[in-house]
Amino acid sequence: MIEVQDLKKGFDGEMILKGISTTFEKGKTNLIIGQSGSGKTVFLKCLLGLFRPTEGSIRYDGQAYSSLSSEDQRELREQMGMVFQGSALFDSMTVEENIMFPLRMFTKMRRAERRERANEAIKRVNLTDANNKLPSEISGGMQKRVAIARAIVNKPKYLFCDEPNSGLDPKTATVVDNLIQEITREYEITTVINTHDMNSVMEIGEKIVFLQKGQLAWEGTKDEIFKTDHEDVTDFVYSSNLFKEVRSALNKKDSR
Repeated sequence: MIEVQDLKKGFDGEMILKGISTTFEKGKTNLIIGQSGSGKTVFLKCLLGLFRPTEGSIRYDGQAYSSLSSEDQRELREQMGMVFQGSALFDSMTVEENIMFPLRMFTKMRRAERRERANEAIKRVNLTDANNKLPSEISGGMQKRVAIARAIVNKPKYLFCDEPNSGLDPKTATVVDNLIQEITREYEITTVINTHDMNSVMEIGEKIVFLQKGQLAWEGTKDEIFKTDHEDVTDFVYSSNLFKEVRSALNKKDSR
């Protein structure tokens, strides 16, 4: 679990995050949504420990990050997995080498052990016959699965995903969403996903945090977001035609 209390972050006197308090639960897919400029990326980087908050606190399973020693902060970061927007695979490394990279960086495992762990992750994300291929030789959807395998190979307690469906077709995006949710539940990970994809909200939004101008404007579940009367949330969400259709269907059902 990650607990955020009155989080503020500013740059050069301009406050980007303006007192966010929320909780991200273990074993659930927690989504951060909001328009461009709402503070989503800054918030995610604070959660990752890449930005130091100006004020407020972030607690990871009861541990306040700011109170940890440098060594303990490093150990905590090693318990975090990250799926980057563009997958961020190393072009010159094979799929297997990409997935083994965190183990080589952060563990003292022998190569045979690293390979065994990497192949466990490869199997878990349903990649077959891709171990020795380069990223350029596989599809965008497969690259995303490699990125997920690399993020979970070190068996993290916390998984962060930045726009994991970016550049994917809707069908492949749904496969990636479902895979992330399955892994989250199976390994009891605290997963936080920064997304603008309303399909992801509808598919896996077990906890949704809506940011607006650096503030937490609304939070709830995928079911609750369809029924909210919060004007800013509905303006954002129902800009998607899919959501308009879903809400219309729900309204018809409720009127029967």
